[in-house]
Amino acid sequence: MKGLLLTMKKTYCITTPIYYPSASLHLGNAYPTVIADVMARYKRMCGYDVFYMTGTDEHGMKIEDAAKKAGVEPKTFVDNIVAGVRDLWKTLDITFDKYIRTTDDYHEKTVQSIFQKLYDQGDIYKGYYEGHYCTPCESYWTDTQLVNGKCPDCGRDVQLTKEESYFLRISKYQQQLIDYIEAHPEFIQPKSRLNEMMNNFIKPGLEDLSVSRTSFTWGIKVPFDEKHVIYVWMDALSNYISGLGYMGDSKRMESFWPADLHLVGKEIVRFHVIIWPIMLMMLGLPLPKQIYGHGWWTSEGMKMSKSMGNVVDPIEYSNRYGRDAFRYFLCREMTIGADGDFSHKGFLTRINSDLANDLGNLLSRTTAMCLKYFGGVLPSEKEREIADIDEEISALAEETFGLYKSDMDELKLSSALTEIWKLCSRANKYIDETQPWMLCKDETQKMRLASVMYNLCEALRMIAVMLAPFMPSTSEGILNQLGLQKATAVTDLKWQTNTPFNPTKGENLFPRIDIEADMKRVDEEKASKHAAESKTTGDGEKEAAELITIDDFYKIKLVVAKILECEPVPKSDKLLRMIVDIGNETRQVVSGIAKWYKPEDLIGRKVTFIANLQTAKLRGVESQGMILASGEEDVKVVFIDDSVGIGEEIR
Repeated sequence: MKGLLLTMKKTYCITTPIYYPSASLHLGNAYPTVIADVMARYKRMCGYDVFYMTGTDEHGMKIEDAAKKAGVEPKTFVDNIVAGVRDLWKTLDITFDKYIRTTDDYHEKTVQSIFQKLYDQGDIYKGYYEGHYCTPCESYWTDTQLVNGKCPDCGRDVQLTKEESYFLRISKYQQQLIDYIEAHPEFIQPKSRLNEMMNNFIKPGLEDLSVSRTSFTWGIKVPFDEKHVIYVWMDALSNYISGLGYMGDSKRMESFWPADLHLVGKEIVRFHVIIWPIMLMMLGLPLPKQIYGHGWWTSEGMKMSKSMGNVVDPIEYSNRYGRDAFRYFLCREMTIGADGDFSHKGFLTRINSDLANDLGNLLSRTTAMCLKYFGGVLPSEKEREIADIDEEISALAEETFGLYKSDMDELKLSSALTEIWKLCSRANKYIDETQPWMLCKDETQKMRLASVMYNLCEALRMIAVMLAPFMPSTSEGILNQLGLQKATAVTDLKWQTNTPFNPTKGENLFPRIDIEADMKRVDEEKASKHAAESKTTGDGEKEAAELITIDDFYKIKLVVAKILECEPVPKSDKLLRMIVDIGNETRQVVSGIAKWYKPEDLIGRKVTFIANLQTAKLRGVESQGMILASGEEDVKVVFIDDSVGIGEEIR
């Protein structure tokens, strides 16, 4: 009987992309990993046998080139980075069941077996490929697909190459793929991705795919032709079944395939809904139930990049503000199918308003009053007096769980958190409505007071259980302060009238943050980091700057600008905001020169201005260019003689 129950247990398989280990992972990598972890935890609490897999995609020309530049072997190069990846997932409390590396022996053998099988059945054939290759994207493009002669995905230069190659006969399966997608509209989500893939890529026609390379060696060899390396996408996509033991002796494949959810970034949806399903069709395997393309994060309204210095480091944020706060912000701030913006001030505001003011305040007020009025031992149900307002909050709590469960099952994580916070806000309002501090003064109201305190604890219990997938440490902390055990199930969460609460005073889970002081600290740290990078190296010589060509120089548009207005940026002792005339328009620019210049010293002066610099935000103020200045300890603005006209280009 026990064995029968085990085989009947519901299963749930969820995967993230496997990440390319060519650099430190960032917010864009952390996001799907956290989302998948939330869903894995939720499904476990719902009684599912869960298999959550993530990992790293470690082959290809890009890795080979990066390893050469680093002066190490490719495997050594990726080993060092993978160690950092694992540290990141530990910091974020990611509970994966399998971490796969495409350099694992079993994966390489599985990929070779898949390649051999498809070749033997005629779905792979040998030919020649000529096309424009983008190394960073590991993709070939036709002439018509290029945008201004560059890669349509990343905008970088491409190389025209011709080489012998093996091809995957995907054109043969085009109609079969169309038929499947039309019969399973839930297969590609959100709907906008479905429409984009069908109209722009699949229905216009599929061409057979080059699936081997001879131009580099770092990869899995074609089993019957070792001068060829298996194309990185065919290698990488196979991880979803090699990690389950496909073509091996593992029973995981039988238990967990087809996967319930492949969670990927929108930039790689195309590979997952064209190449991968067709590979599975060729192998005679069922397709994953759903492929969900999540949106992209920007930072302070701009694309994240190292050169802009605005890449969000998950480890830094988790260590400084707490991993649960970081996990909460990611899940609350972005609707999964849409894009989102990570603002430092927005992040701090969420901590103060949602976590400190709402949740933290509710917990601290409740436990403090329970200790003050009842010594931490709440009266039994028969010693409590129920009022209509109590039934209102209990009904809302159960309604909240119903909405929460529906949202979670539909991957609407932000909406699920919104529902939880409605209950949290209502519980805080309930304190003000019932006024326990007044009830405690009237001995005849003791039973009523007991009911109020119990209801607050019960609301917190339900909140803590629902929060467990998102904020596991916070959930456990709340339950500990209520005298309860860690939440392990969420299957049938209901309002109870006999929960054995034993409240205690615990630590403040989310202390309030002085936002302005923290913003100032961040600005100072960025300035200090920039100064350190500009200082001399250990031998006293400045690092050699990368040489540029005259063509590179002419990309910079330097013009003469006149400062029309100038004033300090509020709450900053370093920044000045200026309005400048550049001839054909006026621009707003922010400059960190307040220490050396007063606004009245600058108004009316002509300066050298970079007119084609990407817009940035400094302390929330938009800067549409840059004024040139020299020096570090004694900064001097580069002024222009009045004889030069406004808007004239400087060459």
